[in-house]
Amino acid sequence: MPLTRDEDIKALLEDTRVIAMVGASDRPERASNGVMKFLQGQGYRVIPVNPQITGEHIHGEFVFRDLSQIEKVDMVDIFRNSDAAGEVVDQAIAAGAKAVWMQLGVINVAAAERAEAAGLKVVMDRCPKIEIPRLGVGKVG
Repeated sequence: MPLTRDEDIKALLEDTRVIAMVGASDRPERASNGVMKFLQGQGYRVIPVNPQITGEHIHGEFVFRDLSQIEKVDMVDIFRNSDAAGEVVDQAIAAGAKAVWMQLGVINVAAAERAEAAGLKVVMDRCPKIEIPRLGVGKVG
């Protein structure tokens, strides 16, 4: 079961340092762009992943093609639709991530079950930009 208790989500956010954001956008009007900037402001290192803009930079970070190119990541934040989230979860498992976070509206129960079976923590249908202030998570680092 995905994490639902506030204490568990808060602990995950406090233990996380490096976040890979799959579906990150360089367009300021996109939600992923604002969430990435917010997370950076909270002390997280956020590594953008988007094959369509690989090699560019978003908020000072190099954009990678996929998770296999990133050496160490604690959590994968998924800004893709629910169907595409399954492939991202499989990549997160292969990359050795500790957790996957599916954004608001992203729900893929089968992918969540695969992640949990592989030992990853899962948050589904939530946004860290909302949860961090709501749970009172202090700056990381």
